[in-house]
Amino acid sequence: MEGLFNDFSIGLFIVQTILLLLLILLMVKFAWKPIINSLNEREDGIQNALDSAEKAKLEMQNLQADNQNLLQEARAEREAMLKEAREMKNTMIEEAKTEAQTQASTIITQAQQAIESEKKVAMAELKNHMATLSVDIAEKVVRQELSNKDKQLALVNSLLKEATLN
Repeated sequence: MEGLFNDFSIGLFIVQTILLLLLILLMVKFAWKPIINSLNEREDGIQNALDSAEKAKLEMQNLQADNQNLLQEARAEREAMLKEAREMKNTMIEEAKTEAQTQASTIITQAQQAIESEKKVAMAELKNHMATLSVDIAEKVVRQELSNKDKQLALVNSLLKEATLN
């Protein structure tokens, strides 16, 4: 260190100080402003990016909220559609049951009428058959009864007695 103090020269110090001040002035005039401007621009760019990121974050939150609302609306609409479909199904089933019961009642009524009609026809045929059979039997009995003259007279007398009594 002593060597530095021994070699010290005031002229050299002044020249170096002037050069340093000149260098600082040149730097301030030509380099400092562009450096400060680029730093300010960079700071503004970073701030704009942060602002844009914040806006994007808010928009994303709004979109998520909108998506949640749309999803809830879609779920509610789906539930309403399913409920409506179930109600329509139940209505259709009830209508089909009612129609089936009506048709069954109609078929049963028609079957009962057909049975009654067939029963009447069968009864009429049975009566006709019985009447024919009765006439045939009566004819055979009367023939046998009337083949004998004494029996004929007894039959006529008994018929006359019955006729007068009634």
